[in-house]
Amino acid sequence: MRGFLVTLLAVLLGTIHFHGAASHGDQPLSKIAIHKATATLHDNAYVRASPSLIGQGGNSIEWVTVKFSYPDPTIDDWIGVFSPADFSGSTCVQENTKVIPPFLCTAPIKFQYANFSSPNYMHTGTGSLKFQLINQRSDFSFALFTGGLLNPKLVAVSNAVSFADPNAPVYPRLAQGKSWDEMTVTWTSGYSINEAIPVVEWGLLGEKMTISPAGTLTFDRASMCGAPASTVGWRDPGFIHTGFLKELWPNLKYSYKVGHKMRNGTYVWSQVYNFKASPFPGQDSVQKVVIFGDMGKDEIDGSNEYNIQHGSLNTTRQLVSDLKNIDLVFHIGDICYATGYLSQWDQFTAQVEPIASTVPYMIASGNHERDWPGSGSFYQGLDSGGECGIPAQNMFYVPAENREKFWYSTDYGMFRFCIADTEHDWREGTEQYNFIEHCLASVDRQKQPWLIFLAHRVLGYSSCEFYAANGAFAEPMGRESLQKLWQKYKVDIAVYGHAHNYERTCPVYQSQCTSQEKSHYKGSLNGTIHVVAGNGGAKLAQFSDLQPKWSLVRDVDYGYVKLTAFNHSSLLFEYQKSSDGSVHDSFTITRNYADILASTFDSCPRTRGRTLKFLFGVAILTYLYCTFFWHR
Repeated sequence: MRGFLVTLLAVLLGTIHFHGAASHGDQPLSKIAIHKATATLHDNAYVRASPSLIGQGGNSIEWVTVKFSYPDPTIDDWIGVFSPADFSGSTCVQENTKVIPPFLCTAPIKFQYANFSSPNYMHTGTGSLKFQLINQRSDFSFALFTGGLLNPKLVAVSNAVSFADPNAPVYPRLAQGKSWDEMTVTWTSGYSINEAIPVVEWGLLGEKMTISPAGTLTFDRASMCGAPASTVGWRDPGFIHTGFLKELWPNLKYSYKVGHKMRNGTYVWSQVYNFKASPFPGQDSVQKVVIFGDMGKDEIDGSNEYNIQHGSLNTTRQLVSDLKNIDLVFHIGDICYATGYLSQWDQFTAQVEPIASTVPYMIASGNHERDWPGSGSFYQGLDSGGECGIPAQNMFYVPAENREKFWYSTDYGMFRFCIADTEHDWREGTEQYNFIEHCLASVDRQKQPWLIFLAHRVLGYSSCEFYAANGAFAEPMGRESLQKLWQKYKVDIAVYGHAHNYERTCPVYQSQCTSQEKSHYKGSLNGTIHVVAGNGGAKLAQFSDLQPKWSLVRDVDYGYVKLTAFNHSSLLFEYQKSSDGSVHDSFTITRNYADILASTFDSCPRTRGRTLKFLFGVAILTYLYCTFFWHR
């Protein structure tokens, strides 16, 4: 009974937390009542898009100009971008034979108000917009609606716009494999395995290339757990391919391209990309890792105005500009906030392609990827919009044993990273708890001194408003279950997302600072430094007025964390602003292997109980021995 009550409390607190965190804003496409749309086509209204054929030079991102006119303009008229171009009710799934499907049942992939760049639209009834389109395996059309977002009336539809090769392989994204000398590359295309064979051509930069096969995955509408992912937000994800590049030489540069071998023997290829192979575990070289959460996506053309993700493009641009100084990226949950509108996953992979095609882009599972009632998630909120983890598990590779259980470990030179899945139970006695302990316990700290714990929700410490409100200053039961592991195995730094701000603690154990130093740590930390870096791009969250003693630095702005391991004894931590890359907070850790071995409170095996049992046993044996021989 007690166990049931604890579980019930976790669910209730998780639901309360969900409502607190949900104030980040709504998915813009969810504001459109597309199922209520009606057709009122007007003879004197028009929408014209040009050019009608794009991507002829192999580009997967192009700009299109849309001109339109409507004799009865209103301030809330808007243009929707639909793909496929035929978005009429004929494409709707008739779930009940006695009910006629709605006129429209597919949300646009983006939208913009008609007067966005045409201030005289209300007077002239004419205007124009520029949209950036990405290759999404189908054609596009542009529709003019009046009546606003809640009562849309279709008045005109444009000509179709198509990419020259809509099925082309696009948006490659690298990830660490299951061994240190393996790199994976995942991409999206419109080619099924019956049409073409997915392949990767790769090799050492400037040397002979080899061709390796790739696997193919996809998913269908029936895989979704609920609306809008299974209804108006559904869009065919195409085919997702992953190639495995094995036995790489440490730290050497490779080139690659992804593509497909057609039935006639010809190949369709992407452009050529480069990456650097991972260092050997323990290798003494400079290694730089970026970590952030909750970035989301944004539109460079100003459409789909996300009031929750103004910083997303800045973070992306800053990382792209600094790519030469980045070896590995962790995006720890709340990836693109598609929340059931599947077209947005393509938009996100296009946005991060310059990063993900060059360095491994590792993700963790967040509430906006996974949570859905009755789907096996630890929290029973509606945050995923019915996706229940399916798009995230397919669109990005992670070296997990089971991608439904999104926890994994990965080694990068002198780093060991243990990535938890906060959307599944992490408490003591669970499968994930056992994984976390094994990940922390199995690292050789002489070779890999820098032990980092990553998770989406804050399992450690945060003074964000909604965490302070629950009284735990973290996810309920987070620290209670895991802090003894962090302390026992001497985790250096734990980084979280979910709270949309930046915060750094002192080295801390059981809510007490274990060091009074703030910026230059030497020797044993005697605790773990906890960092919240959920400010990658989503709407920022405020802190509580109460700042606990363990909270050293707080910032309500967009940014990301960067770890630089110079060698086995020296680590630099930096928090950089997304706006200009400037360093707002930093600290260093300097220590030797002996400092890691040194005993700290609760980090050594507990022997007191065993010693008492041993002494008690000796006393009993002594008593029996003396009694036996005395009576003899």
